[in-house]
Amino acid sequence: MSSKRPYIVVLTVIVSMTFAVRSSNNMFSTTVPLLAMYNFHFTDLMVGLLSAVGAGATFIMSAMINSRLHSGPRRLLFLVSSFTYMVIYPLFYFSNYILIWPLVLIAGFVLGSLMPNIITSASLLDNKTQRERLLSIYTLTLSLSLIAGPTIESEILLKFSLIQSFLFFTALPVVAFISSFYIQFPEDKSTEKIPYYTIFKAHGFKAATLNILTYNIPFALILTFGGIYAKDQFGVSYSAITLIFSLFFTSSFLSRLLLTIYVPTKIFRLMTLSVIVTTIGLIALSFSPNIYLFAVSFLILGLPHGFTYPLSIISISRGFEQTMRSVANSYFFSLMMIVGALMPVISGFIVGSVGFRIGFVSIVPVVVILYILLRKEAGYLELPEKAIGTVE
Repeated sequence: MSSKRPYIVVLTVIVSMTFAVRSSNNMFSTTVPLLAMYNFHFTDLMVGLLSAVGAGATFIMSAMINSRLHSGPRRLLFLVSSFTYMVIYPLFYFSNYILIWPLVLIAGFVLGSLMPNIITSASLLDNKTQRERLLSIYTLTLSLSLIAGPTIESEILLKFSLIQSFLFFTALPVVAFISSFYIQFPEDKSTEKIPYYTIFKAHGFKAATLNILTYNIPFALILTFGGIYAKDQFGVSYSAITLIFSLFFTSSFLSRLLLTIYVPTKIFRLMTLSVIVTTIGLIALSFSPNIYLFAVSFLILGLPHGFTYPLSIISISRGFEQTMRSVANSYFFSLMMIVGALMPVISGFIVGSVGFRIGFVSIVPVVVILYILLRKEAGYLELPEKAIGTVE
């Protein structure tokens, strides 16, 4: 099904829900580790496990439930998930070292329904240029929400505690719930289920996955332990930590703004650039002697954060028919969540064993290996639309 609504209406709905969900989600993704470490006195490994619980729940919803439903039941699940997210969010204010676990579990679970369906809704336009521009605007909104959220939270934390900050962000899930009624879903043209291997073998999917992994692996480490690293190594305040994250997401926003203005055709070149900048940023982060160079490294790492995700979803958009995009997006999002579930645990063990600096720089060889694998799919990335959705 192509979107029959005016472009501006589709754009408004996508932007409003994306901003509300992502800014509130990022707030608890960066704040919960700080809350667990300094309010509930968790160990590094326990902080990683807590983050893994949320990401693992998201994976279960996205890969095992959302991807297997047809359009009608999926829309109902989407609405119920949006309502649940609205209800659960203010309950973080009442959390303690026990209640934080089920709250993170439930919030992560419902997000597995929300995010993939927003992506799919943004890719329903038939016109290729309009569709890819809308996808770029969608990712631009993600970055904007990630700038606004930490900036607002930074001001809040000057006067209020970490746990009180959740109350100020409760309005965003309400906006998400209202917007959810206007999110469009593709019509099912067939009642047959799409085999998962059909998706996984497609060149567009393999390229999208390898590309996102070159950044999501280090990003999972940065998101979970970046703030803790800054506080332990440089003794900065919670407010300063959130401002540093704002710098990160500001450079991400600028790179996505560039993609919105100039819709890319040769996407592999940008994938290569992202890997190079990621490597430089990780090395700079690992060996920062003071908070100022640490902040600069976050600025550097924000650039590939801005590029990798939109390039991956453009790859999927070019490679699959509308009826397959929802399933492809669900599996793609699920793989991202596997990384989000495993990396906090692995990185918690690494950081606890060798420290922050070696822990961050140890990710560089992994990024290089993934890029070598990505190069094998490079030839398919520049083929005409839908050709990269084929398998060998």
